[in-house]
Amino acid sequence: MGWSFHSAEELVAAMRAGAVTSRELTDEAIARVERDDVVVNAICVPDFDRARAAARAADEARARGEDRPLLGVPVTVKESYDIAGLPTTWGMPPHRDHVPAEDAVQVSRLKDAGAVVLGKTNVPLGLQDVQSFNDIYGTTTNPWDPGRTAGGSSGGSAAALAAGFGAVSIGSDIGGSLRTPAHFCGVYAHKPTLGLAASRGMVAPSEPALPIDLDLAVVGPMARTARDLALVLDVMAGPDPLTSGVAYRLSLPPARHDRLRDFRVLVLDEHPLLPTGAAVRAGVEWVAAALAGAGARVRRHSALLPDLAEAATVYMQLLVSGSVARFPVGPQESTVDDRSLHAVRLRAMEFSHREWLEANARREAHRHGWRRLFAEFDAVVCPVTPTPAFPHDHSPDPMRRLIDVDGAEHPYFDQLVWAGLATTPGLPATAIPAGRSPEGLPVGVQLIGPAFEDRTPLRLAELLEREIGGFEAPR
Repeated sequence: MGWSFHSAEELVAAMRAGAVTSRELTDEAIARVERDDVVVNAICVPDFDRARAAARAADEARARGEDRPLLGVPVTVKESYDIAGLPTTWGMPPHRDHVPAEDAVQVSRLKDAGAVVLGKTNVPLGLQDVQSFNDIYGTTTNPWDPGRTAGGSSGGSAAALAAGFGAVSIGSDIGGSLRTPAHFCGVYAHKPTLGLAASRGMVAPSEPALPIDLDLAVVGPMARTARDLALVLDVMAGPDPLTSGVAYRLSLPPARHDRLRDFRVLVLDEHPLLPTGAAVRAGVEWVAAALAGAGARVRRHSALLPDLAEAATVYMQLLVSGSVARFPVGPQESTVDDRSLHAVRLRAMEFSHREWLEANARREAHRHGWRRLFAEFDAVVCPVTPTPAFPHDHSPDPMRRLIDVDGAEHPYFDQLVWAGLATTPGLPATAIPAGRSPEGLPVGVQLIGPAFEDRTPLRLAELLEREIGGFEAPR
């Protein structure tokens, strides 16, 4: 496998030792993409000429004695980030010719850290799906099973990592868009605390690249190891220099603990509104057993946990009302007495500002409930979605799609309830591999931590990686 499945940390160490050059790593990565991406279709916008030039520059910089966190490491970037000279379309055909003139702030930070950008990774239309396909770039398949989705909306990034196309990638997350593809493809991802990493330039092509504060949505790293997540988060974290960065500097607190046995963990595998499939429950149990076996304090229930059904309702209200504000839809029909999440989503499509404020007030109450819970626990372990990667479903109306959970069908977007658990209060959450299903598909779980204590779930992920193993390349 050469160098393609080594971690960024290992690649940097090898380049420092003179065992390999960035040009060699970049040529190997490009050759792998050209060989394997015909099936995977992860890299929708290759940038190989500039990548080779950046690799040469990285080698020359290292020869001069420079040493930066990602100097010479091949990486990929989600298509939704602006990269000067490359199209940013979000998969929307009317914008297929939109080419920004400036890099997104996170692309600039990657380049400043010395990374070599191989190209951009595929996304769903408007970033609005749990799969990654669109009419411009086609469908990204799962490297473990091409008949199944790689997830969305950062599905191209997760598939690229699982296929060995670069050591790390950056994506975004509002509905599990980092965590779900990582879970489906057997890699790692970190959804940072809301507002921790500047997002300017990760913007729809119809909008200007302004330094705005997003609601719910974050930008974050994906990798094949937990340590690489921490490495890339240190590159990404920090306020936008055009706004709060004028006055503030970031200083993340250290992880609460450095040993598994010191962690206090709440484990969840059941949701009141959606069953959890057996394969995912087994993954959660595997992590719980590893924690208990290492001496961590593991609990299955807590009176401090915010109500999961109410949390899912608030999440759907905020998520859908915000989404349709950007991508309008026509009138929807639902009855007032229908309390299903499907009905909640339909009503949220026509939310007034007053209704949004009411939902936001409930969100703040939940956020405070999480603060109380994290005075007693250090992390929450729970599913990312109720199933492993599912077969491609490109039926035109996603609101009418269904998800199969152990033979029972449920509304497609109900699978977002676990992602929303961390998204609604803006908490950090690290997705880690946790075994495979009986069919050989990856299964992941997420580790939710306290707000602005991102190093705590990241450290827990690193310790668990040592205990239960980590990334495994598809055969």
